[in-house]
Amino acid sequence: MPRHDGQRCARRRWKISSIASPGRYGTPFEGITPLPMNTKDHEMADSRPRQDGSGTRSRASLLLRIIGQLPGFAALFPPPVSLETRLATFPRKGLPCEAPVRIRWNPYQVPYIQARSDHDLAFVLGLVHAHLREGQLALLKHAALGRLAEIFGPPATGIDELLRILDFGRAVDGIMEQMPADTHAWLGAFVAGLNHYQEKAGPPPPEFALSGLRREPWTVADVLTISRLMGTDVNWLVYFALLREEGRPDWPRIWARAREAGVDSATSFRASDDERVLSSLFSGLGRSGSNSVVLSPWKSTSGGALIASDPHLGVSLPNAWLLLGAQSPSYHVVGLMPVGVPVFALGRNPFIAWGGTNLRALASDLFGVGGIDPASIRSEPFLIRRRFCFPARRVRRYTPFGPILSDARLLPRGSGKDLALSWVGHHPSDEVTALLAAARARHCGEFRASFTEFGVPGQNLLCADSRGNILQILATAIPAREETSYPDLLRDPADPRTHWTGIIRTPQLPYALNPSEGYLASANNRPVESDILIGLFFTDSDRITRLRNILSGQEKFSRQDLTRLQTDTRSPAAQRLARELARLIRKAGQTEWIAGRLDTWDGDYRPDSTAAATFEILLYYLVPALYTDGRRQASALLGQWGFLTKYLIPDLEALPPTRRARLLRHVLRKTARRAGRYAVWGDMHRLDAAHWLGRLPVLGKAFRVARFPVGGSRETPMKTAHGLVAAPHDAVYGSQARHISDLSDLDENYFVLFGGQDGWLGSANFADQIGLWRQGSYIRMPLRAESIAAEFPLSMDLEPAP
Repeated sequence: MPRHDGQRCARRRWKISSIASPGRYGTPFEGITPLPMNTKDHEMADSRPRQDGSGTRSRASLLLRIIGQLPGFAALFPPPVSLETRLATFPRKGLPCEAPVRIRWNPYQVPYIQARSDHDLAFVLGLVHAHLREGQLALLKHAALGRLAEIFGPPATGIDELLRILDFGRAVDGIMEQMPADTHAWLGAFVAGLNHYQEKAGPPPPEFALSGLRREPWTVADVLTISRLMGTDVNWLVYFALLREEGRPDWPRIWARAREAGVDSATSFRASDDERVLSSLFSGLGRSGSNSVVLSPWKSTSGGALIASDPHLGVSLPNAWLLLGAQSPSYHVVGLMPVGVPVFALGRNPFIAWGGTNLRALASDLFGVGGIDPASIRSEPFLIRRRFCFPARRVRRYTPFGPILSDARLLPRGSGKDLALSWVGHHPSDEVTALLAAARARHCGEFRASFTEFGVPGQNLLCADSRGNILQILATAIPAREETSYPDLLRDPADPRTHWTGIIRTPQLPYALNPSEGYLASANNRPVESDILIGLFFTDSDRITRLRNILSGQEKFSRQDLTRLQTDTRSPAAQRLARELARLIRKAGQTEWIAGRLDTWDGDYRPDSTAAATFEILLYYLVPALYTDGRRQASALLGQWGFLTKYLIPDLEALPPTRRARLLRHVLRKTARRAGRYAVWGDMHRLDAAHWLGRLPVLGKAFRVARFPVGGSRETPMKTAHGLVAAPHDAVYGSQARHISDLSDLDENYFVLFGGQDGWLGSANFADQIGLWRQGSYIRMPLRAESIAAEFPLSMDLEPAP
């Protein structure tokens, strides 16, 4: 079959990057009065002085503004939109509701929905999701269905091909068949709300015309397909990284080290542009990281159990979460909903509070299927429609072990073998019913029972209740396997011991209740010793070590203490590694000032830390110098944090002394020169706040809101992940929302998003929480009626159709 690629469709090749370099644009998102608890204003734009708009720059600016008057380009210069103007567009009359509904809004455009029936609550949730994130919803739908080329054109062809092969909707029919009637009714009402908003609300968001988006009807199947996309197995990114290495002569050693040290799901520093997009997509939607801690009442200054959670996802705007409160006969809850799916992933009701982290469960296997019976393979052609170009024809092939993943041209082919993907997410499970039941739970026992049919993504969930209990469970569906040693990445389909013999679910897995330490913590670490193989690849123990050190080192904790925990930027592993490097530098008789700086460092990645910058610059030069032998390039995996903390020092010490001294001398000369240029960590380490349209070529810089120095690193509690770095760079993955609840008081619930609640370009609430996030401040989400009325003062009454 002839293959048509993008180079024949356009004169200029576009490249899609996860987020391109930020431009020098300030933010128009000001003018909203913050809540009384947060009165300090924050400058979100880059603080460097701007150049005068004269000469060529002025002419270019004028040209851009002329272009901005053309249809579709108005999104480049969105006019400021006030909260009142935005709310005026919300449909209020003639709604297919059973009774009047009231929405109360706070100044951050966070809604509190008060409905008299569960149907009406679900319907208004659909209105709210569409009102606040219509553009983001359209993008999610295109991603889940493998239709990104309809927005980005031919460069997204390879990404769409892979997404179609992954087939996120494969289990949707089975899910709907097994779903309880009340869950189906809930989803149906939510979808009705999405569609009603599109029909009644007026023009779509400004970015629709620029990106080629059109309003399309929504279905329950669309919502469940997006939910499956959000259930992406983070192990896939690990597999993709390992497949790049699988054909190397030193592969057995790399695989052994990967099994021992673990592999992070972050994209390697040598990844292609397309792989970075995949990493951004999967890490931004798949709930791939996080911290979560719960403390017993006797560890709390208030006398109530405490919980603190912060999801780690891709950092882009709008945020992956919506913050809201909801009341109906069955629900009274505040918390975070994933955009496009009407469930609370973490939050608080009057009886419990909950959060969690990605379990890194072994929910997928790769099978080498080159030798299976060809008659067992089914082919299915499909068409990828592309903006600015004719469609591309592709084929996906299914085997008894799943779709043949290696047919995707985007993926590395180290061994050249045909590889099929077996994934639990291709089989029915019911996450929506589970999370709805969890939001209604009255104690930790009911919370655990809610997750019997939960599948993907596997979660390490923590819960605290008003009775004083704290609980940790593994909410997942793990394939039962006889062969669990995994001598290689690829499984042999001819060996029946590698075949799945069943599914292990939450009730069969270990859990922890009220430990003697008075706390439970999770940070994507290996959760528990078990006879059941839970996973292969967990993150380095750095974050969990730091969290446990903090929790065990203090007798009692307040909410303010948990705020400090969520913004902590210390890395015990970095401190230990820096001191070991200082010892070897001195042993080799090399640069004393670098050794002294590393030796006295406390491992804190504060923006003003000189030692953090020097340490990272040293790693940047040291790792390739140590692992490149002149015959081949070093494995990209060797730059991952788990590899560095486990193997870097032993590998250095294994060198002959003269060779080690020569290598260190060479590396330290480069480090000294570069450290003089970037004196502190914040000189290099930045956080970029940009709309997803920042992925567009040429025009993307118009969608940068802010760029600023930030603390943290790969595995600090306040995670702001990066690779090997020695120059300015953006952290695009990490702590992206926060939640703290104190179970002693119904009103003591606090949340904040990186960015803002409203996805409308130009809205006063598009990025108004960035200042709160930087300061370590929160928005209170009370549960008492009088507090809700006081703190959500903008009341909106929705009227049913006569």
